[in-house]
Amino acid sequence: MIPQDQIAEAIAWRRHLHAHPELGFAEHETAAFIAGKMTGWGYDVQTGVGRTGVVASLTKGEGPSIGIRADIDALPMTETSGVDWASRHAGRAHACGHDGHVVTALAAARVLAETPFTGTLRFIFQPAEENEGGAGAMIREGLFTRFPVDAVYAMHNWPGAAPGTLVARDREMMAAFAVFEITVTGAGAHGAMPHEGADSLLAAAHIVTALQSIAARNVSPLRSSVVSVTQVHGGEAWNVLPETAVIRGTTRWFDPAIGDLIEGRMRGLADGVAAGLGCRADLYYERRYPSTLNSAPHARRVREVAAAAGLTVADTDPSMAAEDFAFMLDEVPGCYFWMGAARDGDNPGLHSPRFDFNDNILEGAAAFWVALARAELGAA
Repeated sequence: MIPQDQIAEAIAWRRHLHAHPELGFAEHETAAFIAGKMTGWGYDVQTGVGRTGVVASLTKGEGPSIGIRADIDALPMTETSGVDWASRHAGRAHACGHDGHVVTALAAARVLAETPFTGTLRFIFQPAEENEGGAGAMIREGLFTRFPVDAVYAMHNWPGAAPGTLVARDREMMAAFAVFEITVTGAGAHGAMPHEGADSLLAAAHIVTALQSIAARNVSPLRSSVVSVTQVHGGEAWNVLPETAVIRGTTRWFDPAIGDLIEGRMRGLADGVAAGLGCRADLYYERRYPSTLNSAPHARRVREVAAAAGLTVADTDPSMAAEDFAFMLDEVPGCYFWMGAARDGDNPGLHSPRFDFNDNILEGAAAFWVALARAELGAA
């Protein structure tokens, strides 16, 4: 379906983008690269949507409108993959495969520009998926009022599944998530005379332990939840009990009621444990992304197109990782799906410093986008 010379060129594009990663809301060169390609193929291109996002539209007659989203940002980490096209910028790496998502969409857009269909096709190149909520920024700047669609779709490469495999669940795909910071304040003292102070580190340690009771004892074992402490900071000297200690981490859930429960129990436990040890706890709790929830009819359409294209349709559990495509699905029905991307042998996972998008799936993933667009827009 996609000419081999175009696939070879797309792989070269992907490796170029991989070598030049850009972080959320700073994807200026990436956006310019995308805009140049899409303009050359006849798309109406709008840049600066959600700061650094790009929307490219192509209309061929009266009919439905669909959106295909590809995230474009990299992660703030140093790559150790060792490939020839590894990141040339310390502290920036395409360790989640967004470079592959961009080029998969570009390869499909190139073919679809020459494909008869009826309706409007919009490619949404979204910035800042990693933590900063670029989807929300695009929506706040009128994404779906300026560029209306009847349905929206997004793909993520998935190293946990074999190439040729697709997963599109009817509802839950990715969890909601929040971040938290608990500042524990006590009374500093000499390490040799702890009775003269109120030990913030001791209180922090007990709070960390108590937080694990939320998922274990407050949430039904039949419901999904995660409470993870990922940082504890406090103290600078060997012989000083610090005045303050800081606990940071993340929480995950699907059901909004569980999200409310987690926050309420976290606040109660932190306050109670700290007070019991003569300290005070101040909780900062920020809900970042909602759950990524597919529309069942659109998930079925994805599975039907995948099966017709010869892909293996798998049924797996959702992931407790998060995805800001959730904001788009809150506005417009659609489907977020995983495309199997496992490598033979060493197979680093997403966000590993050794990760590199599997170019072997690029052709099949781009061909799937073409098949889905043709199915949705009544292509001949």
